[in-house]
Amino acid sequence: MDAAAWDERYSQSDLVWGAPPNAVVVERVTSLPRGRALDLACGEGRNAHWLATRGWEVTGLDYSAVAVDKARRVAAEAPRSVRERLDYRVADVTDTDLGGEYDLVLMIYLHLAPEERLQVVNRAISALKPDGILMILGHDAVNLSQGVGGPQDAEILYTPDDLVNSFGGQLSVDVAERRFRETDAGTAIDALVVAHRPSLGSQVNRA
Repeated sequence: MDAAAWDERYSQSDLVWGAPPNAVVVERVTSLPRGRALDLACGEGRNAHWLATRGWEVTGLDYSAVAVDKARRVAAEAPRSVRERLDYRVADVTDTDLGGEYDLVLMIYLHLAPEERLQVVNRAISALKPDGILMILGHDAVNLSQGVGGPQDAEILYTPDDLVNSFGGQLSVDVAERRFRETDAGTAIDALVVAHRPSLGSQVNRA
């Protein structure tokens, strides 16, 4: 789907994904010390907004102007301290400058062709500060045959091993697993990988 197609989808309902943050993001991030976060393909901003309420400084990028406008409208209703921590931008994550020195980068249900995904992963890694965390969550490749919902194009799906291999040894992997998510239609299967950029002077950096 291109930006125009996503604009149309986001225009068809109030909040396509709902207001609450993704449950796995909450599970993995709640215990982290607050810092600077980058939410790639942030959509209507549910995860970025939640992070900001917890004291994070958050940049959210999405190529759907409709989604970003909705994210900004939601943020406008928040306390000023939260609004000031949110920076939403219309941008294509495959080619925009991501900046750097982030403590956390999220790639939540961002599905791209393999070459594009590899490019975005590498740029996300470069945007991390030492000890910064990259979290990727999306529909697992096996969801096509064993789960429900999600994209039906096998090319844009992946497994935890696919994601780990795409790091090329640049990150230390903390979690790489399949997650099972109950929906109204049945059980969906997701791939989750959480990894961090090694500290300066660590064994990985010396290798």
